[in-house]
Parts: sequence; C-alpha cells; structure tokens
Amino acid sequence: MTHGHRVRVVAAGDHFILPSLIREALARETDCETTEVTLGWPLEPFGPVAEVTEASDAEDELIAALAGAEVLVTQMGPVTERVLAACPALRLVVVCRGGPVNVNLDAAKRHDVRVCYAPGRNAAATAEFTVGLLLSALRRIPQAHDLLARRGSWEGATYYTYAHSGLELEDLPVGLVGYGAVGSRVARALCAFGARVLVHDPYVRGEIHGLRVASLDELLRASRAITLHARLTDETRGLLGARELALLPRGAVVVNAARGPLLDEDALCDALESGQVSAAALDTYATEPLPAGSRLRALTDRVVLTPHLGGASRAVAEKAAAIAAAEVGRWVRGEPLAHCLT
Repeated sequence: MTHGHRVRVVAAGDHFILPSLIREALARETDCETTEVTLGWPLEPFGPVAEVTEASDAEDELIAALAGAEVLVTQMGPVTERVLAACPALRLVVVCRGGPVNVNLDAAKRHDVRVCYAPGRNAAATAEFTVGLLLSALRRIPQAHDLLARRGSWEGATYYTYAHSGLELEDLPVGLVGYGAVGSRVARALCAFGARVLVHDPYVRGEIHGLRVASLDELLRASRAITLHARLTDETRGLLGARELALLPRGAVVVNAARGPLLDEDALCDALESGQVSAAALDTYATEPLPAGSRLRALTDRVVLTPHLGGASRAVAEKAAAIAAAEVGRWVRGEPLAHCLT
C-alpha cells in the first residue's frame, strides 16, 4: 500500500518503550505525523491475557488518541474489540515485543487491521541476564551480598569452605533446554567460560555451540546445571517436574529466565528442600507477580528471585522501537511486512 498523504501514527509508549523512542525511530524511517501517548504500566504486565487485560484501563485514552489515525505503535496498549470498533481508520498495529498478546487478533482480522510484532528485540539482554542468574546461583552472590551489605554479617565467608563453596563454570556440564535466539547466545557465552555445553532442542538443525543431546532425560542426567530456553506451548508446559528434576545429579542448579510454567514450582521447592537441587535462579513464574504465599519466598538462602527483568535493558527498548518503526516504514512504502500475523 502506498499513500498519497502523510500517514498519522500514534506512538502509545509507556515507561519502558518511551513514546519519544518510537517517534525518533519513526522519523528515521518515514515522514509521518506522530502523536505521543504514555500509557500507565499494568499491574500484571506479563500475565496471561484473554480478550486483553494489559493496560486495560487505558482503552478510553487509546481510543481518543487514535481518532483518525491509521497506525498504532505500542508496547502494552489494549487493542481490544472495543478499541478496534471505535477506530475505523486504523489499518496497522505494531507491537514492540516478541508477541502481540495485548491485541485481539481475531477482532483485528475482522476489522481488516494488520498486526505486526518485534521478534528478537530482547534476545541478547535475556541471554546475558540468564548467564548472570547462573553465576549468581552457582556462587551465591546475592546471598553473600545480603548477609554483608544488609545485615552487616560476615557469615557469608562460610561460602569459602569446601562444604559450602559453589561451582565454577569452567569444565561444568551445563544443559540448555532450547536453542533459539536466547539459548544459542547463552551457549556461546558459556563456551567462552569453558563450560561443557549440552543442548537439547528437537526442532533445531545445523551447527550448534556445544554437544547436541538426543533426549531431555539424557541431558538432565549429564548436567550439573540447566537453563531453560524453550517456548511455552502445550507440549512444553510443565516440562520440568518431579520426575525430570530427580534425573539431575544431586546438588544440580536450575535457572529459568524463559517462561514460568515450563517448570513445576512445587516440584522445584521439594527438590531444593531435599538437596536434590542445591540452588535455583528464577526470573519468571507460574503466576506473576509472585504470590506472597509462594514457597519460593521461604527458600531465598538457596534461590535467586528477580521480577521478570530479563528483557529490561535500554538497548531492548531502542531495538524494539527501531524494529517497529521499520515495519511502519515498509507499510507506508507498500513493501511486504516482515513480522505480520494478520
């Protein structure tokens, strides 16, 4: 589609993907009229959605901003049936994230609205964060910091005893469950540390960094530490439960910065309490935010917990805005869209 007029775009950002970042990226791609809107951060930004709950209190604000606009670029904006019905001029929605979970895709198809997204924008950030979590769990860095900096105690020095000291990455067998954009980067980083990288991903062909392992069970039996990188599907939900954790060598370490439901949290807590798993580091959870009554909160002497921060880097925000703007530029110029779902 080519346009004989200046396209109007609404940059509905938030406190991470700033509207100004979207506007600046759009200016590098195409000459369009851009309106900036800052939407409030939702209470549960990473939770599952049905018709669309993310920033759902912003529907009225979004409808008002979209009056006469043909394009919406957003991170969290709730593109619901109501929003789409109220904005007949809207033809393109670009979501600055790895999946348009805040868009009602069926409604978008009915209203003839193209929906695009920004895959790969946080792969490097999440991979780096995963390695950081692994190092933190292996060497108990957060626990030592808490004892000294927050409690004024030198008790963390007991980690310098053979019985309590951690593992190092060099020569450590580390199993990667999944080898996509994030897992492949983690593999390269771990190889640089000298780890013995094992990979299980039945959907990946070609060269890999590490040793390809045919089955998940084989990977678990051989790995002193594992990191999860699989997509969340019906097939992978609950991928690691009590049976799988029991296959790990006693004292293994588990890291999950992918999706919470890949891992059975109760089974992990049981394994941590029994010593089958010596430490874990988690950035994602079955329920987010992490409930106050979660058993994980009572195990922080051996668990590192972070609030879904793997993709939180300035570069991610800048990359997301650039990927979205490039898609808008293609649409304006009548070129094929690169990451379109409708």
